[in-house]
Amino acid sequence: MKKFGFLCLLTMAVFGLEAQKEITWKDLAKVTFEDKYYPDLDAYYWYPTFSDHVKSLEGKEVAITGFVIPIDYESNYFILSANPYASCFFCGAAGPETVVELELKGEHNYTTDQRLGFKGILRLNKEDVYKMNYVLENAEEWY
Repeated sequence: MKKFGFLCLLTMAVFGLEAQKEITWKDLAKVTFEDKYYPDLDAYYWYPTFSDHVKSLEGKEVAITGFVIPIDYESNYFILSANPYASCFFCGAAGPETVVELELKGEHNYTTDQRLGFKGILRLNKEDVYKMNYVLENAEEWY
């Protein structure tokens, strides 16, 4: 019976190592930006340079808590923000490092400023100006 208990604890420890890593907005703030010209769009956009710490999170399952900002309900397009809507990136009071695009599993109907946690695979985006710099793929609520 003791062997069974030890085996259970060992199994939980091993699988626990594979679980998502909880990150904070301070982690995502470790990025700098410079203006980059995109000839196809005839415009300058902020181009991110991610720190080594942020790069180490690429492709990993992470979890983060923030404020939900619905962008387009029909497209199931939601952003998670470090700040409530009144002081979010889109309102000019914060930078692009304070938002994560949520690529959600299934349909959802979140409301503005719902404070929730999400987990998913973190992707870093440098080139697609139509997406956020941080994208959480296969995102789902996490508590």
